[in-house]
Amino acid sequence: MAPAALLLTRVAAATVAVACVLSLGAMAQLSPTFYDASCPNLQTIVRSGMAAAVQQEPRMGASILRLFFHDCFVQGCDASVLLDDSATLTGEKNAGPNANSLRGFEVIDAIKAQVEAACPGTVSCADIVALAARDGVNLLSGPTWTVPLGRRDTRTASQSAANSNLPSPSSSAATLVSAFASKGLDSRDLVALSGAHTIGAARCASFRSRIYNDTNINAGFAAKRKQICGPQAGGTDGNLAPMDAMSSVKFDNGYFRNLVSQFGLLHSDQELFGAGVVDSITARYARNGAAFSTDFVTAVVKMGNISPLTGSSGEIRANCRKPN
Repeated sequence: MAPAALLLTRVAAATVAVACVLSLGAMAQLSPTFYDASCPNLQTIVRSGMAAAVQQEPRMGASILRLFFHDCFVQGCDASVLLDDSATLTGEKNAGPNANSLRGFEVIDAIKAQVEAACPGTVSCADIVALAARDGVNLLSGPTWTVPLGRRDTRTASQSAANSNLPSPSSSAATLVSAFASKGLDSRDLVALSGAHTIGAARCASFRSRIYNDTNINAGFAAKRKQICGPQAGGTDGNLAPMDAMSSVKFDNGYFRNLVSQFGLLHSDQELFGAGVVDSITARYARNGAAFSTDFVTAVVKMGNISPLTGSSGEIRANCRKPN
């Protein structure tokens, strides 16, 4: 190899090595033991708050998990999604994917108040959302996992990023793969995280086009959903249907079995089986609930590592709805 080419090769290798170290360094700053000394009762407080919320309304487990997803996909897992609009800040709550849809803010507020009472100025809202999402899944018969902690809260939000970064219910499989890849998540992560739709409900406005226009849908299933969702935008927009027709309050692999039978509620759901892009992964999860559970845990931890603020970046908000 010519000296110049050899030098370029070494420089390229060094650049890759540095990039890998920086990436690993950012992730390494999060630690499951981050609050062990400063707020030892944190996990008990969050678990108790989520248990009360889920007991009152099982759907809340799904809502808090979705809150975590919508936070991490915009600016990283920094609690930007919790910020209210103000005279000096335009939040993300009124972005298209979130308006009249994202919920659970009061649950996070209540948990934050309990945490502040026990450990003032110590625990970020971003970490509370990450823990609450885990507990919501587990309380609905899903897996549990160790949550890396140490995120800090942003002082900013981006409504435009929320509009552009969050996948739409009308997304194709290829669009979904691309959107997740842009966040460092691969096709297996995409399908596993989509399995979160095994719990919760969706608004008619999100699935109207699917039940009236799509052809890759079970006819009886479409007819049943049309009973609560009229063909025109308006009065039935807010009517709810379970994401998983089999078991909407139990975290299992029913969602994937639905897709194999063309019972996907959203267009973007059904794109995971039948479009050919990720069919094999979906089919595997439909057959093997344990494989789904294992891969979901891997994927949700990866998602929680998307661009966290750590160290001296950001702040620890006293009120999750506004910067200090």
